[in-house]
Amino acid sequence: MEGKNKIIYWSLTAALAGFLFGFDTVVISGADQALQALWGSTDGFHGSVVMASALWGTVIGAIFGGFPTSKFGRKKTLFWIGIFYLLSAVGSALVSDPWTFAFFRFLGGLGVGASTIAAPAYVSEISPAEDRGKLVALYQFNIVFGILVAFFSNYLLSDIGVNAWRWMLGVEAIPALIYTMMVIGVPESPRWLLVKGRRDEAIEKLKLINSDDDVGVIVKEIEEEIREDHGSNESIFKKKYRFPVFLAFFIAFFNQFSGINAFLYYAPRIFESAGLGQSTALLSSTGIGVTNLVFTLFGIFLIDRVGRKQLMYIGSVGYIISLTLVAFAFIQNWQGMYVPGFLFIFIASHAIGQGAVIWVFISEIFPNHLRASGQSLGSSTHWILAAAIPSAIPFLFSTIGPGMVFGIFAFMMVLQLLFVYFFMPETKGRTLEELGKEMANR
Repeated sequence: MEGKNKIIYWSLTAALAGFLFGFDTVVISGADQALQALWGSTDGFHGSVVMASALWGTVIGAIFGGFPTSKFGRKKTLFWIGIFYLLSAVGSALVSDPWTFAFFRFLGGLGVGASTIAAPAYVSEISPAEDRGKLVALYQFNIVFGILVAFFSNYLLSDIGVNAWRWMLGVEAIPALIYTMMVIGVPESPRWLLVKGRRDEAIEKLKLINSDDDVGVIVKEIEEEIREDHGSNESIFKKKYRFPVFLAFFIAFFNQFSGINAFLYYAPRIFESAGLGQSTALLSSTGIGVTNLVFTLFGIFLIDRVGRKQLMYIGSVGYIISLTLVAFAFIQNWQGMYVPGFLFIFIASHAIGQGAVIWVFISEIFPNHLRASGQSLGSSTHWILAAAIPSAIPFLFSTIGPGMVFGIFAFMMVLQLLFVYFFMPETKGRTLEELGKEMANR
């Protein structure tokens, strides 16, 4: 294969971790109410243990996933992510009690959390600057493709009997095995190899995707950055990295305060609350997956053309409009297809904005030797909130009501719009080394 085709293939392989991320995150929505009825769980136990166990695993994977990604390499971390997904799928489909179920879902969560660090970091480090946005965004495309497949799979399997939930969860083992086998064939990140002092190996990997002349320039630029910044006491919490830390924290913070994971986890339940029947609710969930996929493709097409910041503007305005309408729909008790229609707009806004941008942006704003740590900061912020918010949804819906919940999400998106306007820099078309220097100087 030519260099560019190799980069695309390796990027797609790493991005398949995103497919498993999306599938694993959403597949539980089809089993949600069946599991609560099967084990007679209270709303609190069901939300915080059965449903949120994978998310708490994701938090741990996100907090600590930067260590193996930095220490052992991007490739080895991606491989073990596949193993965790495989164990989780098989185990959670075979269990017979909620605590063991929660354990295996927790393992899958570890894979999800680590993948949000290793996969974007790997793809950003093998990609040319002019294509980096869309190549890293392939990870997000695979997330939403996995979400769509999970919704569709749940719909197809929903009527096969009392053990339908086992098949819903167990089928993930197939893509997990395929991904694990494919990742064996990708090379290690040359930037990580240079940071670790393995210069000859890095040059060998760079020659697979660049001309000899380009390799010399790239190596010189990376080694110059390492000499300037790389020290034994370096961490993202040094004063000079305050600005990228601020950016990574808040883009992840606002991602989850849009309500995206709360909605994806409880889509059928939300649609039933809006007056739809169970079958129609599951089918509407599949429509959400299609909308997510289509508008993610728009985001990938635009991200290296109009830039990250413009997509965030589009997404923020769409969030504010759609979430406000959803809040009013619940408060005014509008029945029928109003809520699904407004939520389709919400998903489209997320897909073209935050969904397309977050993993690309966080992977760009830290220097090479701290990229995994920076990715871990953003990812752990994202996933702590992604665990906390959905686990509270059953309780919040039964107390203050869906209308108030979606109203709070709408207000938070007004704050996101202000963050984008006043603080977010544009990163498109610039090398990682240029961005690393600029962020440190800010």
